Amino acid sequence: MSELQTLSTLRTVGEHVELDVGTDLLESPRYNDDIAPTRASQRTWSRWNVASLWVGMAICVPTYTLGGVLTAYFGLSVSEALWTILIANIVVLIPLTLNAFPGTRYGIPCPVVLRASFGIIGSNVPSLIRALVACGWFGIQTLFGGIAIHLLLSAMFPAWEALGGTGEVIGFFIFWVANLTVVIRGSESIKFLEALAAPLLLIVAIGLLVWALPKISLGEVLATPATRPEGEPVTKYFLSGLTAMVGFWATLSLNIPDFSRYARHQRSQVIGQIIGLPLTMLLFAGLGVVLTAASVELTGEVISDPINLIGRIDSDVGVVIAMIMIIIATISTNTAANIVSPTNVFQNVAPKAINEDRGVIITGIIGVALMSWELLKKLGWLETDVSVESLYSNWLLGYSSLLGPIAGIMVVDYFLVKNQEYDLIALYKDDAGYPAWNRAGFIAFLIPVALTVFSIVSGEMGLALAKYFTWFYSYGWFTGSILGGLLYYFVAKSGDSS
Repeated sequence: MSELQTLSTLRTVGEHVELDVGTDLLESPRYNDDIAPTRASQRTWSRWNVASLWVGMAICVPTYTLGGVLTAYFGLSVSEALWTILIANIVVLIPLTLNAFPGTRYGIPCPVVLRASFGIIGSNVPSLIRALVACGWFGIQTLFGGIAIHLLLSAMFPAWEALGGTGEVIGFFIFWVANLTVVIRGSESIKFLEALAAPLLLIVAIGLLVWALPKISLGEVLATPATRPEGEPVTKYFLSGLTAMVGFWATLSLNIPDFSRYARHQRSQVIGQIIGLPLTMLLFAGLGVVLTAASVELTGEVISDPINLIGRIDSDVGVVIAMIMIIIATISTNTAANIVSPTNVFQNVAPKAINEDRGVIITGIIGVALMSWELLKKLGWLETDVSVESLYSNWLLGYSSLLGPIAGIMVVDYFLVKNQEYDLIALYKDDAGYPAWNRAGFIAFLIPVALTVFSIVSGEMGLALAKYFTWFYSYGWFTGSILGGLLYYFVAKSGDSS
């Protein structure tokens, strides 16, 4: 060892563990400054900042359409759909708050947390699965933001409206640059944006509701009957819809440490999430149901997209104000939910080659690639019947089946296997206590995924066994997280982890 080399040390500051970095970690291939543990002085997010984060993320175009998704795709009535959304977001609070604990205590992002259960190198597998989903959502949200920018510019400059789809594509890239800029400026920039956006978004939501209520009968909307076959029991439709709604935030239940690492205390992240998530999701999804119903009276046709509905307002000033709010709303959702996570993931793959700025750019490029078909369609260069709404509606159930086992593994590893104690320094080194590939993590992950894939394939092929396995996919997040957690506990406790 060189005389100049220093060893990293740990100290406790309140309920936080803080790392003093030595040259041993500075020279480690698994470490860089951007995925390093946050220092106690950086952990400034109060319960209200955490609540604002969730208000900013929950008020977005996909949330607005959830009621319609549950009625159209899952056969629920309007009132059943709203109850499903509320219950799902109470359920998802459990993995959200539990998986936030190691982030708050140790100041580490999600990929580093996953090193404890999947291995120092193996953590890249679940991380990249999460990152791909986030990049897809980034592309979808940027598409909505681009439409809002196009409508904003059309209201301000009448000649812009003639650009049509081309204007929406230009808006997409304007919005793309704005999102990446916010994240590159760092966590304090995100914190400021969410604190600014939350009250504005609530005002817009209330304003839209006041605008729409005189046009409809709220009682009639809530009494809208179910679309499932008459006489069919509600249970299986409710459980399938519940799984999909839990899947809506299944991604954040994994990478919540990316944000909780900035929380002042554990109670800040717990109370902030309880305040910010369930009611916001219920109220904005309910608003979507009400406004979609009102759209017939207001425009003569059903419009389930709030951006296009607001664009029909017969007031340029009203459209400009509303679009600015929609743009802020979508940026606040997109930056937090869909850019931060993959940025940390790409750094985890190669910390010495990829810093935060490069991770942000990689995320942006993949997001464009995943939405390229829709952009080409808007330019008139490609014809396809695939809609963005059907894409993310079908995606909800599919990806939740893959992410459920990871959530269960993370919770069990931290609370039951590691007993809330990590060797923080070893998480940033090779061969220092954690294996490169943790067999327990992969066994617990791959078995539920294999059962999910088998249930899908056997159903497509019409195999006789299909009827015994379809439930495993239909309720994928629950079956996956429970089975994954149980398998991980027994395999890890048996010592088969490396």
